[in-house]
Amino acid sequence: MGTIALFFVLQAPEICVPSNIPKSHLRFPKSTCDISSRQHVPLAKKNARLWSSKSWINRVSSFTQFFTQIRDMGHLKTHSKVLCVSAGAGHEVMALSKMGIDDVTGVELVESLPLVSRADPHNLPFFGGAFDLVFSGHFAEALYPARYVEEMERTVRKGGVSVVVVEECASEEVDEIVGLFRSSRLVNAANVTLYGRKVTRIIMRRSRSA
Repeated sequence: MGTIALFFVLQAPEICVPSNIPKSHLRFPKSTCDISSRQHVPLAKKNARLWSSKSWINRVSSFTQFFTQIRDMGHLKTHSKVLCVSAGAGHEVMALSKMGIDDVTGVELVESLPLVSRADPHNLPFFGGAFDLVFSGHFAEALYPARYVEEMERTVRKGGVSVVVVEECASEEVDEIVGLFRSSRLVNAANVTLYGRKVTRIIMRRSRSA
């Protein structure tokens, strides 16, 4: 009995390979070190491929239209220092840069260099009042909305503006978001279109006495 048991343990398992494939064409790794490594693609090449895609171009174009409206309202100028919080892959950062904004910073929990650096939106690594305009297109995804807003207000200068975009919502929901801003007043809330979606844009101006 012991010999039979040992036979089953040591017997090599069958490999399901189609019978029409010559054995000479089969190659299996002799060890984990024998597995062919993936070809390394330089970051610049990856970005060039991504930035030339139709989806990327369309999103950047949509953000350009969005920020052009902000500029036309007088809240954005060429010399403005802008912070994009939760900037994802950096569509808004590229849009602002292409518009000629001199100083644009994008941050996200996961970096997407060179457009977006890694930083916690709930604990931004910037001095208070460092920016003229702080923008977030992903405010609704914040784990701690009050803390998120607090950091937006802290890093925007007195007299500067915070701009948030959320899914299109009613006035009651806008009031809830506005209520999170302790040192700012509502400038404008409007329903607009951003990359094909209906959204609500909320603009808050930080009090000069705050």
